[in-house]
Amino acid sequence: MTNKLILAAKGFCMGAADVVPGVSGGTMAFILGIYAKLLNAIRSFDVLWLQHIFKLEFKAVLQRPHFSFLIPLLIGILCAMLFFTRVIPLPVLLHTHPEPIYGLFFGLIVGSIIALLPEAKRLDMSAVFFISMGTVLGWLIVNLVPVNTPDSAWFIFLSGMLAISAMLLPGISGSFILLILRKYDTILNAIGHFQFTILIPFCLGVLTGLIVFSRVIGLLLARFYRATLLMIIGILIGSLWVIWPFQVREYIEAHGKERLISSTPYWPDTWNETVIYALFMMLIGLGLVLIIYAFAQRVKR
Repeated sequence: MTNKLILAAKGFCMGAADVVPGVSGGTMAFILGIYAKLLNAIRSFDVLWLQHIFKLEFKAVLQRPHFSFLIPLLIGILCAMLFFTRVIPLPVLLHTHPEPIYGLFFGLIVGSIIALLPEAKRLDMSAVFFISMGTVLGWLIVNLVPVNTPDSAWFIFLSGMLAISAMLLPGISGSFILLILRKYDTILNAIGHFQFTILIPFCLGVLTGLIVFSRVIGLLLARFYRATLLMIIGILIGSLWVIWPFQVREYIEAHGKERLISSTPYWPDTWNETVIYALFMMLIGLGLVLIIYAFAQRVKR
């Protein structure tokens, strides 16, 4: 029972990390010492497991996947998602107080970049090349994605696939991908209000992404760990453009909802309360990640 509670607590930490754009659930799993076990548990849903289903071998169906590991972990993740949608409504705060909330996200991402850099071991020409490639790719991604993306089931499904693939990677959070795809508040509101027309295609996308990307990510990290990590760092750097808290944002009213139609970064020319609050939240986000990183280093020793 104690082990299950510990796993649920670790799941809550992972869920909290992925609800807040900037911190990866994969990074949190790595810090908590369950990353390899998580990938193995996901990969246990394989062809052999499907064969047991078709043969109606129910005992094998229940025993092969690591349900004793995954179920308490998923319960913890779900509790974190409900907490940050019902108790602390991040989607609402994103609209009512965008500067401090984006400031927090910005600090979290900068902290993730700083924490990931030592994992690259050395900063040579190959590191500069892969980081530069990732930066260009990250900048293109955040600028090519339309400001207003569709709420259609197919796009929600795609968002789920991409978000869960990001969650599995150390460094990039699933909610950060949802933020880029302009579906962060849509999904979190759906979780908080149990909107199944959105949740069902999203969950199907997540399931598909888990099956496909857990194997791809495992292969990339096994064979090209350093290059993959450096590309992730570059993508995070390039994406800071759209996360910068000081943006000129324009909204329109469509179908009874306020929708963002454009966002242009700017440098504030006056020190007012909003600017100071946003910078303070930026420092909070940066400090949180660096504290987690320092804790992880102490655990490794």
